[in-house]
Amino acid sequence: MSKKKILVVGGTGYLGQHLLQAYNAHPNANAHDLAFTHHSSPLPQPLLEAIPSSLSFQVDLKTGNGFEAISNAFGQPDVVVNCAAMSVPRACEVDPATAHAINVPSSLVKWLQSFEHSTTLLIHLSTDQVYEGEKSFYKEEDVTLPVNIYGKTKVAAEKFISEKCPNFAILRSSIIYGPQTISPVPKSLPIQWIDGALAKGEKVEFFHDEFRCPIYVMDLVTIILALTSQWTSEGKQMKVLLNVGGPDKVSRVQMAEAVAQFRGYDPSLIKSVSASSVDRGVKSPSDISMDITRLIQTLRIHPVSFKDGVRLTLTTEAKQ
Repeated sequence: MSKKKILVVGGTGYLGQHLLQAYNAHPNANAHDLAFTHHSSPLPQPLLEAIPSSLSFQVDLKTGNGFEAISNAFGQPDVVVNCAAMSVPRACEVDPATAHAINVPSSLVKWLQSFEHSTTLLIHLSTDQVYEGEKSFYKEEDVTLPVNIYGKTKVAAEKFISEKCPNFAILRSSIIYGPQTISPVPKSLPIQWIDGALAKGEKVEFFHDEFRCPIYVMDLVTIILALTSQWTSEGKQMKVLLNVGGPDKVSRVQMAEAVAQFRGYDPSLIKSVSASSVDRGVKSPSDISMDITRLIQTLRIHPVSFKDGVRLTLTTEAKQ
């Protein structure tokens, strides 16, 4: 049996690092070759030491520069997981052209089309921000009406992939939270930020009227590993669209309350405010909670509750 080839695009980001470590630590790790792409240099040393047998490639998703080197040194991947994105909504509003160039993976798909056989599964990370946010518990078949550029680029990406790729799994992810990566990412992580803010003992404002279904990062990793395993073992045509969130619909206030409860902080430090009271330079949907029934039925995976996820995040952080 030849080894299966797995490529993680955006391997130095938050999800990418957790995913690379999970592939590397998998019981079947010897059955596949692992590679990842990165945009910035130099590469984080702790990550390289954690996944010593993987190959790394510098790739510019806007131009496609770097993909040819992967063809030459690694070959056609069996599975590509696209974690790369311009994911800060305000940054997307400021530079819509770059947001579109990065978030719609045209250079990646074009490269995959250059291979003779269509044997690659593309697992692509989309977002709950494809939904308008006017109701609760969106289902996959609900109309996508994003209210900001970020959501619009992600809808365009979904359409592009479903039209151009013979095999794909599109994962509409909510807020991803969990422990810090082996090589710390520069962006602030939700639970750690809340924890740090409340630890100071001063009042902090949180929105009470924006709702999401945050997903614990290791649950998302488990979902991606399950899709990878299904594809590499069965190889049947796959065209999958899944909401991937946790089981709980929570506001920012409720997220803060869960952290305060676990840590024993004074709950009166949490000041409840309306999202409309703050100008964030970008329109934000108010309720993009998701129904995850299809995810549970398709993969038999039950994401952990938000409270359990907070506990796991903060106890893991304490050990690091």
